Amino acid sequence: MINDNTRAHSSVLVDGPDRAPARSYLYSIGFTPEDLAKPLVMVAHEWIGTMPCNFGQRDLAQRVMEGIRAAGGTPMEVNTIAISDGITMGTQGMKGSLISREVIADSIELVGMAHAFDAAVVLAGCDKTIPAAAMALARLNLPGLVLYSGSIDPGTWEGHDVTIQDVFEGVGQHSSGRMTLERLHSLEAAACPGAGACGAQYTANTMATVMEFIGLSPMGSATVGATDPRKAEVGRMAGETVMGMLRRGKSARDLITKESLENGIRCAAATGGSTNVVLHLLALAAEADVELNIDDFDRISEDTPLIGDLRPGGRYVALDWDRAGGTPVLAKRLLEAELLNDVETVTGNMLSEEARDGRETPGQQVILPIDQALKPTGGLVILKGSLAPEGCVIKVAGEERTFHSGPARVFECEEDAMQAALHGHIHANDVVVIRNEGPVGGPGMREMLGVTAALVGMGLGDQVALMTDGRFSGATHGLMAGHVAPEAAVGGPIGAVQEGDTIIFDLPNRRLDLDVPAAEIARRLAARIPREPNFTRGVFAKYAKLVTGAERGAVTH
Repeated sequence: MINDNTRAHSSVLVDGPDRAPARSYLYSIGFTPEDLAKPLVMVAHEWIGTMPCNFGQRDLAQRVMEGIRAAGGTPMEVNTIAISDGITMGTQGMKGSLISREVIADSIELVGMAHAFDAAVVLAGCDKTIPAAAMALARLNLPGLVLYSGSIDPGTWEGHDVTIQDVFEGVGQHSSGRMTLERLHSLEAAACPGAGACGAQYTANTMATVMEFIGLSPMGSATVGATDPRKAEVGRMAGETVMGMLRRGKSARDLITKESLENGIRCAAATGGSTNVVLHLLALAAEADVELNIDDFDRISEDTPLIGDLRPGGRYVALDWDRAGGTPVLAKRLLEAELLNDVETVTGNMLSEEARDGRETPGQQVILPIDQALKPTGGLVILKGSLAPEGCVIKVAGEERTFHSGPARVFECEEDAMQAALHGHIHANDVVVIRNEGPVGGPGMREMLGVTAALVGMGLGDQVALMTDGRFSGATHGLMAGHVAPEAAVGGPIGAVQEGDTIIFDLPNRRLDLDVPAAEIARRLAARIPREPNFTRGVFAKYAKLVTGAERGAVTH
């Protein structure tokens, strides 16, 4: 069906005698009467000069705009902010990362509504920008798509591929005497050779590929690297694609359904993707008024084979997946196993049609056949129990332990845990407990990659466990439970744990428990004195007052 009213929004802004002042402003920056007679299309991005993840987006935006013009639209460039998880990791600044997801979605929504755009392409790169882009499109309910600006190339160091994960783990190796300072400096100089988001199936690449399986990004676009010459054509095609959506009268929200979100979960589970996918898809579902809950992730992961041999749990980096044939290879595998819902995508084609055009590289070993799966079940597990009545998330890709019982080492913030790790105060069998880092308590739910990577670098990764009401990076691996809910700041039982208490991780029974009687846990919680908020004004304080729990996606409804 062709939509004859492709200017339904922008005509209100620029048509008629009374809109002469608006047109006059737009003429001053180069638009013509002919431009304003066409559909106006927002091309939003988060270019910022503070990180590699989004550094190529201004150039890519120009290619998207070329595609929009060629297809009969008038593009307008819009810029918003981003915060680097990797650069701010381990500092107070990391508290801004998850908060930025809401700020980015808010700012795109604000400009999209106020400037009456008819359609939108949102470029995204680093971790929070991808769900923020999708959340904004769901709110605006316009024809729109998410375009991932691409992964960074791996670095080469001492004859093999390295990523930022190796640098974080190198910090732990250096602190334990297993790496010299000179080699650490050499590694840090080599790991990030240019623009692009972190180069493995960490949060950015997880969410970018998930968007293709939801249908919000063109199939095959996510795995093309940030500096790959093919990215320019990917951008132009995205511009043409959104104009096709506009003419068909299809909005982004039409594509966000329970079935498409389940496909996104399958993608993450099958590739050992980041635990952050739980938080972000719950948030996207909330924006689109789709019923999705934390238990859906465990249900879907339980019958999804792990077939992506991707870092951090596997062997290959993101661009290896691209060389293997990209996301269509995974889609074909899962469709053949009848594990995907055949949903409509931004092109107007069904997911099965998009996957059919993919070309698998002969002999590739990145995405395995179903009968050669690395594990029969996916990479995500949801635990509940006396320590997590409303759930927590563990990534089991690359982790063989299914049970751990050990003494609690309790830390009231991430910095204290990091210092204990770097000074050799964490020992085999310990369970590291980091609390007051949840959506409210942080606020902002910091990632704990610094601590987890340091423990791995020290050789303790397979000997300790960790739990937190904060989050983990997509690069985290090991027996690490994040998003523990309710969080300590709102009275969750993680706040009752005392030094030396026995904590039990029981993955087969989906339990995370404190080996303390329920009455004693209740007594401790009743006696617990609430902590003063870390921020009493500004964006951090506002966020803490508005945000929901992690089990609901940490949204600010």
